[in-house]
Order: sequence, then C-alpha cells, then structure tokens
Amino acid sequence: MASPPKRTPLFQSHVSEGGKMVDFHGFELPIWYSSIQEEHVSTRSSAGVFDVSHMGFFRFEGEGVRKWLSSISTQEYMKFPPGRCGYTHFLDYEGNIIDDMIFAINSETEVFGVPNATMVSSMKEWLSTLLPDDGSIQIYDLSDSTSIIALQGPRSDEVVIDILGIENSVGRFRCKEIGGNPLNISGWIQGTGYTGEKGVEIFIENKYSERLWREFCKDQRVSPVGLGARDTLRLEKGYLLSGQDFLWPQIGDAEEPLPSGYLARNSSETAVPYGLDMSHDFIGKQSMISLSNSGTRWWGMKCLERGPSPRSGHLVMQGDGDGAKVVGYVTSGGPSPSMGMTGIAMGYLSGCEEGQEVWIQTSARRRVRSVVTIPPFL
Repeated sequence: MASPPKRTPLFQSHVSEGGKMVDFHGFELPIWYSSIQEEHVSTRSSAGVFDVSHMGFFRFEGEGVRKWLSSISTQEYMKFPPGRCGYTHFLDYEGNIIDDMIFAINSETEVFGVPNATMVSSMKEWLSTLLPDDGSIQIYDLSDSTSIIALQGPRSDEVVIDILGIENSVGRFRCKEIGGNPLNISGWIQGTGYTGEKGVEIFIENKYSERLWREFCKDQRVSPVGLGARDTLRLEKGYLLSGQDFLWPQIGDAEEPLPSGYLARNSSETAVPYGLDMSHDFIGKQSMISLSNSGTRWWGMKCLERGPSPRSGHLVMQGDGDGAKVVGYVTSGGPSPSMGMTGIAMGYLSGCEEGQEVWIQTSARRRVRSVVTIPPFL
C-alpha cells in the first residue's frame, strides 16, 4: 500500500488560501490558487510567493570543503567567495547527470546546497560515498527541519525590505544569514530562484514558516503561486527540471513515449554554460568529453502556428511529410502565458541548428511548425 503524501508545514495555509492540492512526487502541494495563468502573470509583473519546502537542504562542512565539492561536480567552487551562490551538476563516472543543484558559499568551511525534491536521498547516498576517509568533511541533511519560501518577481526586493528590513535585501546570486527583523525569524536568504525573475529563496526553521508566509500573502503586491505556474515560469526561462529533462539511469528510466535511456544525459548535451567549468577535473569529466561530439544537444522550440501545445514525449520531425526523419523528442513543453499562450518546448535534438524549422507531433493528426531556438524564450 502506497504511503500517503507528505505535507509541508504550510499545508493548512495553502488550504486556507484556496490552493488546489495535488500529489507531487510524494508531497501534497498546491497546483494553483486562482489559475496558472493569473499566478504566472502576477509573478512576472509584481511578485509571487512559493512554498518549495519539498526541496532538499544540505550543509557541507569542513576544511577543504570547496575543493572537495569542485572535485565531484561540474562547477569550480574555489572561484566563488563567501556570500556568493552558483549552479552545478553532479555526474556519475559514466558522465550521466545525477542531479543539478544551487549552492551557496557561507564561509571557507561551510557550503549550503539545494538538491531536487526527488533526489534528496539518492544525492545524500552518492555524496556520502565520496567523503574523504579522514572525516574532515561532513554532510548534514537539514531538509526535514527546514522550510523554503521563494519570493519571486520584479517587486520582490521592495517586499523583502518592507517586511524583513533593508539589511536582509540580497542581490542576484548573493547570500547571507538573515539579520534582525520585525518578524524575529532567523535563517538563510539567497538571491536565487526558478523563475528567471529577481527574487530570493529563504530557508528557515519550520516553526517560522507560517509567520513569514502569512506576512507575504497579506501584502497586496504578492500572490501565492502553485506548482503549475512555477513550471510555466521555468519553462519560459529554459531551466532544466530533474526527472523530466534528465534522469539518472540508476534510479529510473524514461517513460513511454520517450525511448528507453533518452533522459540519461551529460552536461555538454544540456548546453547550460553557467553550470559547467571545464578548467578543473571532476568526476565524469572524461566520460562527458568522450560523448560531447554526439551531435545531440538540448534546444528550445517555439511554435510558429496555432495548434495543440507541445508536451513531454512528443516527436520532433525534420519535415511535415510521411517520410520525415525524427530528430528528437520534447522533454518539457506547454503554452507560454507571457507570449500570448504560444506553444514553446525544449528537448534533445540531433543535427539541428538555431533558426531551423522543425515540426512537433502534438497530436495523432497534427504536426505544428516550429523554429529551433536557444532558451530563454523571453
């Protein structure tokens, strides 16, 4: 018998706000409050608040922790001073992406990391096997005791200043401990997010979560936002989604209609330059290099005509005729609320280039003409 989904400390707040609750990878979370489109537009134009407490939260601690993390992931942590955040991939020895992660440097001996919700246990297990034998570095899993609230949008900074004080304002990819504030909460704040907008992610003890959430939701500039708009927001900005745009082969395989093994990908195929630093050695680097000339890479696709929206698993064809060659599959797709509900998609395509026209098989009888592009879409 399947276990009931977990609930974050903000579950009752979501119900009170009218959230439509769904099971999302074992967590009961709101898919929307008003509508996906309204919440999306509110985030792009003002500010949206998200409960992302289903995500993990690790603390890495010890002498040489940045050097150790550099040796096991695609980013060079030594280039990031205390107070800065970054993005990285962790690869296995075959070069496959295990997970991607936002990290924050607190000091020379302490780094925070945010693994994806479905990957917390797998990441902890993998990372634990790589710890130095001398015990100089420790991993602490703070996921269950930590609530994560994201405030995103062009007005997010002014909201943070009004509610938590100007000393708790942080710039993009900056981070620090939360200072004194009218709500008497403590924790960690960083200028990161999953929407492509200005914003912050706030990490606090569970006991503080309702207090902060309530204050944000009372503000007329802020709308509560569910998982649906979170996905359309990240799609417009071309952000990868663990388990959907890549999947570690050791924990699962792509589901039909995607071919078996289709989501086993390396960092060069994802074409995410800000997370890959080739100036240092790391686990999986040589395997990744050996696979980098496959001719396949992650592209965006923008529909040039109306039709059914592209979705995960849809075929991407070189032409509209019966004998057209398959060049790939959509891994993420849907209508863009910021672009008049134009269909947009992302996926791994072979032998394609920017500006090329392709056709997405959006239904049994319809292919939608699209153009290959480099995300973000706006």
